[in-house]
Amino acid sequence: MKTLLPAAILFCGLFNAVNRAPAQTWTQATNAPIGNWHSVASSADGNNLIAAVEFGGVYISTNSGVTWTQVTGLPNAAWISVASSADGSKLEAVSFGGEGIFLSTDSGAHWRVANLPNETWFSIASSADGSKLVAAAYFDSSHANPGPIYTSANYGISWISCDVPSNNWNGVASSADGKVLAAVARGNSPNAFGPFYTSTNSGLNWNSNNVPAELWSAVAMSADGNKLMAVALNGPIYGSTNSGITWNSINSPSTTNWLSVTSSADGTKFTAEVFGGGIYTSLDFGVTWLTNNAPNTNWAGVTMSADGNKLVSVTYGDGIYTQYSIPSPLLSILPSNTNLVVSWLISSTNFVLQQSSDLISWSSITNTPALNLTNLNNELCLSPTNASGFFRLISQ
Repeated sequence: MKTLLPAAILFCGLFNAVNRAPAQTWTQATNAPIGNWHSVASSADGNNLIAAVEFGGVYISTNSGVTWTQVTGLPNAAWISVASSADGSKLEAVSFGGEGIFLSTDSGAHWRVANLPNETWFSIASSADGSKLVAAAYFDSSHANPGPIYTSANYGISWISCDVPSNNWNGVASSADGKVLAAVARGNSPNAFGPFYTSTNSGLNWNSNNVPAELWSAVAMSADGNKLMAVALNGPIYGSTNSGITWNSINSPSTTNWLSVTSSADGTKFTAEVFGGGIYTSLDFGVTWLTNNAPNTNWAGVTMSADGNKLVSVTYGDGIYTQYSIPSPLLSILPSNTNLVVSWLISSTNFVLQQSSDLISWSSITNTPALNLTNLNNELCLSPTNASGFFRLISQ
């Protein structure tokens, strides 16, 4: 059965859309074990998930977090961070206790350990296709001194040490193409404020940002790397709309202990969570925030689908929670040489593109859209006609 949802209708390149606030109901996964969860990552459509629980294993879900299965072939370790490619086939899991970084290219069926120094790894991020990775360590191999940052451009087969000062790196983020990177640190001692660095050439060069040193916890960015948002334990949130060139303090809720942040692919939605508090979502880059009605607990990691309509959050000492809201994607139409490209952000619900000449009779376009891995948009290239036309999306 197909249900028509509010979506954009295009005529000669013009469109309108319906904006929706996130759903206000969180559902706890019933078969995810209770434990000290640290991190969760999502495929672009939100269907495939990976989550890490300290000394409890790495778990995957293929149904948007309804059920979870522990992966095999991994050691019992202090799992601290995970990452996923857009299709969910390339996965990474990071151990804080020195066991290393493990990688899978078959959705978690098999794993191999990365050829990296025995640092105290803390965070990892992936490009959309999974080929480019950035990994940051909290300590070096001595497990006492500040750690380095490494990058890989070949699915983690080989790695390069980045020319960036060692620090207690606490979080990293990557654009969809892996060119724009961001790294935040908590400082060289437990209570010291740390720096913020970005790169626009896949980690070859790094720039120290004009942002106050803080107890930075995490950073997230849009797929194109233009919009970034960083959260700190001591309260502030900062945002950038130009890949980190300039930064502004975000009008955030009056709270502290911000621990995690995630972004939709287009950067219109950012969700941040508080350790020992709630979860907040902004639809206007931090001008206003919605509380999400999430329970006050020790939130430890959050991720969302590319369209921001599927949210998954893990807790330290509790379980895994999910939230879903009905998507209403925007359609866009642009000329490309002699053709037209109709595109929409990959959705957490399956949609089919339809066309009409009179807004009465509609026919589905059977061409399979291509996923643009630089912005996570579904794109269809169509031959233009001399007649007026209308397009809409219908859910399957």
